Amino acid sequence: MVQYNFKKITMVPSGKDFVDIILSRTQRQTPTVVHKGYAISRLRQFYMRKVKYTQQNFYEKLSAIIDEFPRLDDIHPFYGDLLHVLYNKDHYKLALGQINTARNLISKISKDYIRLLKYGDSLYRCKTLKVAALGRMCTVVKKISPSLAYLEQIRQHMARLPSIDPNTRTILICGYPNVGKSSFINKITRADVDVQPYAFTTKSLFVGHTDYKYLRYQVIDTPGILDRPLEERNIIEMCSITALAHLRAAVLFFLDVSGSCGYSIAQQAALFHSIKSLFLNKPLLVVCNKIDLQPLESLSEEDRKLVMEMKDEASKTLNGGDDPELANGVLLSMSTLTEDGVIAVKNAACERLLNQRVEMKLKSKKINDCLNRFHVAMPKPRDGKERPPSIPQAVLEAKAAQANVEREKRKLEKDLENENGGAGVYSASLKKNYILPNDEWKEDLMPEIFEGHNVTDFVDPDILQRLQELEREEGLRMEGENEENDEMDEERELSLEEREALAEIRKKKSLLIQEHRIKKSTAESRSVIPRKFNKDKAFTSERMGRDLSRLGLDPSAAINRARSRSVSQRGRKRERSLAIEDEGEGMDIDQPNKKLRMRSRSRSQSRGPPGELVPGEGFKDSAQKTKAVKLAKKAAKKRNKDARRGEADRVILNMKPKHLFSGKRSIGKTDRR
Repeated sequence: MVQYNFKKITMVPSGKDFVDIILSRTQRQTPTVVHKGYAISRLRQFYMRKVKYTQQNFYEKLSAIIDEFPRLDDIHPFYGDLLHVLYNKDHYKLALGQINTARNLISKISKDYIRLLKYGDSLYRCKTLKVAALGRMCTVVKKISPSLAYLEQIRQHMARLPSIDPNTRTILICGYPNVGKSSFINKITRADVDVQPYAFTTKSLFVGHTDYKYLRYQVIDTPGILDRPLEERNIIEMCSITALAHLRAAVLFFLDVSGSCGYSIAQQAALFHSIKSLFLNKPLLVVCNKIDLQPLESLSEEDRKLVMEMKDEASKTLNGGDDPELANGVLLSMSTLTEDGVIAVKNAACERLLNQRVEMKLKSKKINDCLNRFHVAMPKPRDGKERPPSIPQAVLEAKAAQANVEREKRKLEKDLENENGGAGVYSASLKKNYILPNDEWKEDLMPEIFEGHNVTDFVDPDILQRLQELEREEGLRMEGENEENDEMDEERELSLEEREALAEIRKKKSLLIQEHRIKKSTAESRSVIPRKFNKDKAFTSERMGRDLSRLGLDPSAAINRARSRSVSQRGRKRERSLAIEDEGEGMDIDQPNKKLRMRSRSRSQSRGPPGELVPGEGFKDSAQKTKAVKLAKKAAKKRNKDARRGEADRVILNMKPKHLFSGKRSIGKTDRR
């Protein structure tokens, strides 16, 4: 299991946010109401509680920061050196030390001011001491703001570090930049490391996981290393050196035999010899990559000699230089592009690492504690007779019956695929499960395009139903034609004048239909003529006379009635205007005509008393109207009281808003708010 999970470290707030968080919590969690009439002991207790609570919150927050960040002396040396390479051990320890100092200072300030508050003689003195105590605590926190910001940056970076377990089975890949390390880890694990054709694409450690013999292996891809002194190496290279120095792992040293990485075999061999001290007591394999570009056999004599020297050194690191079997498997070749030899390299590394771990466990002292738990029983021979292992007949019969069942079992697609060349060669037929009236039709080829038309446009599963509908429609059409023929027969029986009238009616009907269709189609885009400018459709007595004459009625009586009504209205208007003029004699001459008009209009629109019955209102008499008005007023009274606009309005004013009638409980009684 992974022991170090830096993603769980809590976020470190900035100095200002830290102060805001603590003071806000103090304000929310402690009483806020105090009066000068309280006893002095109660006043002291009130402010002492504030100071103690603030100090306690500061202490808890700062302690959480100190405890959650790892101590470099207590964690695994790999992580200790890695953090030193990335963040500088001295700066890291100084920042945590300042946090610890601030925590102790805040505790001391709280202790001093609580001692002073015990002797506070007034509300003002106690409050002043409380303000001073909180102010000094906040000043201490603000002074360590740079350390808090530095630790927050470290926390964010540590959360992005891969979760590496230093004690599990590990395969470490190292070598010059751009020799194919990231391509290899992408092939054997599900890691997705960026691969580019230039150096130092990988700038940090990447982790993937693979399985071998039902065991999980951790594969680490390291950044490229250059052949130069240790003090000249940068942070990226030092990550690889740290991993090689501290992790017990099988090391794969990648060698680009083609030289396409930009470094010759001699340079790569020099790097191997400069860091070979880091490979001691670790299974080491020299992997010649990119053999698709340059096979190992076609190397020059010089380069081949360098490769053989590296092979001899690698066999020595396994503590088995004299064993030819171990020495033979040290040099492997592969190509990540064609995947030739990739799995063989992975299996060889896993096997060697497993053997080494088993040997180490056998050599350890723990094996002596475990040996007494194991007992292997070996029977002693009682005579010279041989007793070979025998299988009972019943077991053989059961095995044969099982084989027959498997033979008779329905062949699966997987079996057919294995029989016919495997994946990529065998193509399963999707047509063999078609449900058709005739099985011979299953493999028939159906054209997609025929004579320039898409065949699927003409394939209709409901063709028979559509055919029946067409026949039904054809029958209805035939019946209509028969009816038309009957009408034509009836027309033949008409006289010449009747036929002409009938033709005129049909022509007019078709014209009306056509006109209606035109109006309908252009209704949206047609402009509407205002009524006062539309002379053809003006509501005049002449138009009324034309319309009545067209209907065959005598319009004279209606026209005379309309004219007489218009004359009487003009007379009334004349009387009203005279009356206004009479009233105007007593008014001020400067009064504008608009006011006169408004006043006369309001008088003309005034109605009688509310109980008076007006025709068309729907009431039987004045008493019924008065009763209805009273009921309406009574119904509206409650609604008006609740400040509602209408019957559908659900607004009910909150007469006791909670934020005004509830608050924090003060020190003392808690039986009422």
